[in-house]
Amino acid sequence: MRMLHTSDWHVGRTFHGADLLTEQAAALDHLAGLVRDEAVDVVLVAGDIYDRAVPSAEAVRVATTGMRRIREAGAELVLTSGNHDSAARLGAFAEFAAAGGLHLRTTVAGIAEPIVFDGGEASGAPVAVYGIPYLEPETARHALGIDDRGHTAVLTEAMRRVREDLVARAEGTRSIVLAHAFVTGAAACDSERTIAVGGVEQVPGSVFDGVDYVALGHLHGPQVLDEHVRYSGSPLAYSFSEMSQRKSVFLFDVDERGVGEVRRRELPVPRPLATMRGELEELLAAPEHAPHVDSFVSATLTDRVRPVDAMRRLRERFPYAVHLDWEPEGAETTVLRYAEAVRGRSDTEIARGFLEDCRNAPPNDREETLLVAALEAAGKHDPGQDGEQR
Repeated sequence: MRMLHTSDWHVGRTFHGADLLTEQAAALDHLAGLVRDEAVDVVLVAGDIYDRAVPSAEAVRVATTGMRRIREAGAELVLTSGNHDSAARLGAFAEFAAAGGLHLRTTVAGIAEPIVFDGGEASGAPVAVYGIPYLEPETARHALGIDDRGHTAVLTEAMRRVREDLVARAEGTRSIVLAHAFVTGAAACDSERTIAVGGVEQVPGSVFDGVDYVALGHLHGPQVLDEHVRYSGSPLAYSFSEMSQRKSVFLFDVDERGVGEVRRRELPVPRPLATMRGELEELLAAPEHAPHVDSFVSATLTDRVRPVDAMRRLRERFPYAVHLDWEPEGAETTVLRYAEAVRGRSDTEIARGFLEDCRNAPPNDREETLLVAALEAAGKHDPGQDGEQR
């Protein structure tokens, strides 16, 4: 039996405000193509199908269309809910969906109820797939009937139930576990929502001992914690911290001997990421930035004075610029408490100082006129400051 491990689709998520539904649909189409080309029997999706508990109608359409195409390509699907999903919404109609080859595991009650696949005549070994949804510790510990608190406690109890069920099954049954968690030793990035409770969100990898393969979700970078304990990562980058990651999925076979070689299949990059730094005019003209005109761009401007309308101008060359910082070269940053910053200064001086702090330059004549008019309208202007400040 051949399986494909993926996770963290986050359908409906944007990239610094840029819509990604087209890219997400393409990524799911690629997974369907992999299923067809590699003759995959089961696709495992370890949580965070959607980016929100209440996804938009468009996000639901993209996700369900992707699942349908994967099913049409020949694979059944096993999905668990992640910390971004609403377990109740995702798991609705689970019994009916299973009849069509979509197996949903979103409840504590279903942790020890695996989907059992016939290994076929070639192997003769059944394969039990256990889905552990994201377990919010305080809620889950009550449902699990344990007193201990924290992620480690609830996942330890969940895995105890998995092992107990596995022992009762036919000899030679192979075991796969899907879980959505932060395992110690793995590397996080900026696009993951913290699941910290009381300051502790990580669980030891030993929690998952005793099964043939652990398909992890939650962290967006593909990584191997142990030969058979892996994060597939997200199919798309959701932050610039993922720029160096090679997005991928894991493909493996299961037979009577267990899990065979786990192979990595890299995914296409629908739109690359690029970061750049320099003065605005330089970024708009420098030939070395030409390869990035169709990339998602994060730019850091180093102009001494903050350029006016910088993002609009940047997008004239880089239409997919989505993030902009300003760090003037050689500027000294002094952090003052509010009381210190305004002590002994008139309202006019404070307003002028705020404008200068924002862009590292005093107001020009037009801005000075507008500033005075605004302060006069508010009854805050001090005419005695005009000659000194202009």
